[in-house]
Amino acid sequence: EVQLVESGGGLVQAGGSLRLSCAASGFPFEAYAIGWFRQAPGKEREGVSCISPSDGSTYYGDSVKGRFTISRDNAKNTVYLQMNSLKPEDTAVYYCNARDFRDDYWGQGTQVTVSS
Repeated sequence: EVQLVESGGGLVQAGGSLRLSCAASGFPFEAYAIGWFRQAPGKEREGVSCISPSDGSTYYGDSVKGRFTISRDNAKNTVYLQMNSLKPEDTAVYYCNARDFRDDYWGQGTQVTVSS
């Protein structure tokens, strides 16, 4: 059974930090690109960051560049999203996604709330 389980969300003041984790099982994790997406109330889901399965190259959305860092630990089947200098506009449900040319898996999401 494929599982993506996010954790690490919560309530934080503006300027603070959180680290999200995405623990994966049920598929060959090291072969999949892993991404973080987020969805705020009334808005479409947007891509935040992703990391490739091969060389570990990364992508960041313009709104989080310089503040967020994605990393992966293939030995632990886990991807992390370090979020620094958080802003109220970062408030959203954050979802983990794993994909290759055929499969597209999603976690259940974790809530991040940034207070001003």
